[in-house]
Amino acid sequence: MTAEDVLEILTALRDADIWIGGGWGIDALVGRQTRPHDDLDLMHREDQEPEVLAALAAIGFVETLSWRPVRFVVTDPAGREIDLHPLRFAADGSAEQSSLTPGEPFRYPANCFVTGTILGTSVPCLSAEQQLHFHQGYEPRERDLHDLALLRTLG
Repeated sequence: MTAEDVLEILTALRDADIWIGGGWGIDALVGRQTRPHDDLDLMHREDQEPEVLAALAAIGFVETLSWRPVRFVVTDPAGREIDLHPLRFAADGSAEQSSLTPGEPFRYPANCFVTGTILGTSVPCLSAEQQLHFHQGYEPRERDLHDLALLRTLG
């Protein structure tokens, strides 16, 4: 997944509320690509899912994996992959995402929805604090260690 790919996908989703997470979200916070990325992690409003899927279908993406309501994956013929995470928003701007553990959703405080930069373009993404939170509770891989080091420079 290239930076140009990310911007193309965001353009296709311009009418939806989405935020970049994962590696591209961290690179957006840093303002430059720091490593190769296999996919793009996007959070979206659960109630906008039909529009999100239609916009992605228009540029060739089809659903290839469903772990709903937690997440699902779409891919295109070129092998680009998007990992989609549906969020349910509260009146205060915070959100929740279902998890595999019933009654223990992933929580997104209202202030975690920020902006970063990819190829000089402002993009919606998750805050460094939220990204650090999501890097807890598992054995980090090499790319996770890279991402954690970058996040610590932003704090």
